[in-house]
Amino acid sequence: MLIFLAVLWAIEAADQFVFANALDQDGIRPREVDGLAGILWAPLLHASWAHLIANSLPFLILGFFVLAGGLGQFIAVTALIWLLGGFLTWLTGGFGVTIGASGVIFGWLAFLLFRGFFARSGRQIALAVVLLLLYGSVLWGILPGTPGVSWQAHLFGALSGILAARLVASADRRTARGSPPTGPVSPSPVGP
Repeated sequence: MLIFLAVLWAIEAADQFVFANALDQDGIRPREVDGLAGILWAPLLHASWAHLIANSLPFLILGFFVLAGGLGQFIAVTALIWLLGGFLTWLTGGFGVTIGASGVIFGWLAFLLFRGFFARSGRQIALAVVLLLLYGSVLWGILPGTPGVSWQAHLFGALSGILAARLVASADRRTARGSPPTGPVSPSPVGP
């Protein structure tokens, strides 16, 4: 996660010092065909250092907890949130360009909050309660009202995270049903 965060900081440095903030225009431009490519780039771009700083700590902490489930799961969950949340933002977004990692962050938060309930895991529910106490107030960001903030990216990132939690829990249950027993196994009687 530190490397991923360092990439975000390097991109912002390049945007500020080399491209004179021109990269900020490469985000999601709603309902414009050219704006579809922004789905890929928007989470990597930030409007300012303050924007990146505000996203950095939750990005690092929540990303770490998602990554704790394994690299494959992290990639699948992040890709679903990134692409589906971005596409839905493209479909419904307001005017202007949407950039920033907060849609992915909201997706990770929702994934972590709901994964334990879908998986019926006490340990994951406990983590969800702690995260809700620490970050629950940011969930107001899914509602419209703050000028210049894409509530659509927050909302659709969160909904994509809930879907990812459901899919991961379902896949884990299917895997558990097909796996060999984990307890002691008695040998089969060998008959003559």
